[in-house]
Amino acid sequence: MSRAWQALRALRLRFVGPAKELVGTDQFGNKYYRVPKYENRAGQIVPERRFVEAVNREAYQYQIGDFPAEWEAWIRKKREDPPTIEEILRNENYREEMKQKVKDVSEKDKLLQAKEYEEGLVAEPSHTQVKGHASAPYYGKKEPSQDPTSTANIFQPGAWMPPGSGNSQNK
Repeated sequence: MSRAWQALRALRLRFVGPAKELVGTDQFGNKYYRVPKYENRAGQIVPERRFVEAVNREAYQYQIGDFPAEWEAWIRKKREDPPTIEEILRNENYREEMKQKVKDVSEKDKLLQAKEYEEGLVAEPSHTQVKGHASAPYYGKKEPSQDPTSTANIFQPGAWMPPGSGNSQNK
């Protein structure tokens, strides 16, 4: 019987391929599978496949962070062995520590920058005001402005006159 069973198993493997193996699950409930390398009925070697059955099955609803980075690296064959729960938790704690450190350094830098501005060691950044086109408050109105403005079809000269132009007409 075992010989017949082996023959049936070999035929199934040849025609259908091997069954998927559950490798693990993550904290979100996603299940990770692999199909080992096998030879199909044409004699071609089919490489190992790795995939996930997500809790959220709609592809358009996937977002960054739905899969842990360690599992994603395993699926993309960037790592040989699937991650352990301990590894995922350790890396998550490390990421949280780094976020907190970045936040602390950023706040410390802002305080140092404010102190330097107060002491006059560093000039405060200038705020550039954009004029003309759609960013101007008078865009689309017929009011003249101090600066000339133009769009594709309209040109508005400014109210400024060259110095001495009024004097030359009086002479």
